[in-house]
Amino acid sequence: MATIEPFAALRPRPELAGQICELPYDVLSSDEAREVAAGNPLSFFHVSKPEIDLPPGTGLYAPEVYAKGRDNFEKFVRQGALRRDPQPFFYLYRQVMGAHAQTGLVAAASCREYLDGVIKKHELTRMDKEDDRVRHIEALAAQSSPVFLTCRAPGVLDEFIGRKIARKPEIDFIAQDGVRHSTWTLAGADDIQFISGQFANIPFLYIADGHHRSAAAARVFRSRQGAGHSARFLAVIFPHRQLQVLPYNRVLKDLNGRTPEELLERLGAVVDVDPDGSASPGREHDLGFYLRGRWQTLSFRRKLPETDDPVDALDVTLLQRRVLEPIFGIHDPRASDRIAFVGGIRGPAELERLVDSGQYACAFSMFPTRVETLMAVADDGGIMPPKSTWFEPKLRDGLFCHLI
Repeated sequence: MATIEPFAALRPRPELAGQICELPYDVLSSDEAREVAAGNPLSFFHVSKPEIDLPPGTGLYAPEVYAKGRDNFEKFVRQGALRRDPQPFFYLYRQVMGAHAQTGLVAAASCREYLDGVIKKHELTRMDKEDDRVRHIEALAAQSSPVFLTCRAPGVLDEFIGRKIARKPEIDFIAQDGVRHSTWTLAGADDIQFISGQFANIPFLYIADGHHRSAAAARVFRSRQGAGHSARFLAVIFPHRQLQVLPYNRVLKDLNGRTPEELLERLGAVVDVDPDGSASPGREHDLGFYLRGRWQTLSFRRKLPETDDPVDALDVTLLQRRVLEPIFGIHDPRASDRIAFVGGIRGPAELERLVDSGQYACAFSMFPTRVETLMAVADDGGIMPPKSTWFEPKLRDGLFCHLI
C-alpha cells in the first residue's frame, strides 16, 4: 500500500508566486529560459536552469552550474522570497487550463516504495539525465521539481478534496501561458490523518511524468542511507480520472528515398488511407498524416496483434513497427536524427508549419494514449515506447520545495 507523508514545504510568499514559479526545467531550452527570466531576478529558472546566469557556452553539466543554482536558491531563502512552513502539512494544488481542471495532493512519497515497485514506472531513464538531477538535488539539498503521480483514487477522497478547495486559496495566480495555479494547506490533524488513511488503502501509485526526478531521488536516498529527509521525494498525486493527456506527434525529415506517390502506395499496403482526412484523429488506431499541404487519415487494419501485452496495441507501437521501421527505415526512434517529436500542446498547426517550411517532409498526428492504458502497461511491468504521452498542464517548479 502507498504510504505518503506530510512535509514542511519551502514555498513562495503568496504575492510573489507568479513571479517565482516556472515551467519544469526540462520543458524549455536554456535560451528559452534565459529569455523568460530576463528582467525577473525572482524567476525560478535561476535555480532550475542556472546556466542562464553563466557565460554562453558553459556546459549544462559543469560544476559551476550546480553551484550557481545553489547560490541562487539560498539567496531566495535569505531574501524571504521562499519561506519554510513551521511544521509538516499536506497541500492541495489545483490547475485550470481552459475548460480543464485538476487537483492533486502535494505530499512526500517514499523512495523505498519506488524501488520496491509500489510506485510504478513505465519509462526507461537515461543515466546522464539521472546524474544531472542527482547533482541538482545534492547541490540544493532539496527537491524543487515535483514528480507527477497518479492513482485510482476512491470517490470519498475526491469529495473531501472538493470541499477543501471551495475555500479561498492561499496562493492563486495565472501564469503567462494562461494556466491558473491555486494552492491550499491541509494543516488540521484530522485532515492529515484522513489523507494518510485513504492512501493506506491505495495499492499503487503511478508515475505520469518525472521518471528521472524519481530515479534521482532514489539514488540520493541510497547514497545518504535515508539520512535527514532523503527517504522521501516531492510529489503531486492526481486522481487518474482528472488527467488530461495530449498526443505526442512525429515529424520526419525525409521520405526514405521514395516519391510522395510511391510512399502513399507503400502505406496503402499497411493502412487504409482516407485522402480527405482530419488533422486530429478521432479514435484509437487512426493517424493524421500531413504531406504536401494536405491531411489524410491512416487507419490501421482492425486485426491487431493477438497478445496480452498492452504495449503491442498502442498506436505509437503500431506506427513504429508497421510504418516507421519497414517503410521509413527508422529502427530506433531514440537514436535517429531523421525523426523529431512534437508535444500535443503545440497542435496540428505546428506540424503543418514544420513541414510547409521544408524542415521536415511529412508529419504524423496521434490519438492520445489513455491514462488507463498507461496504468495497464505499468501493472504489467511493461515499458511504454518513447514519447507516448504528453500531460498538460505542467506542474510548476518552485511552488513547493522539499528540503532533504
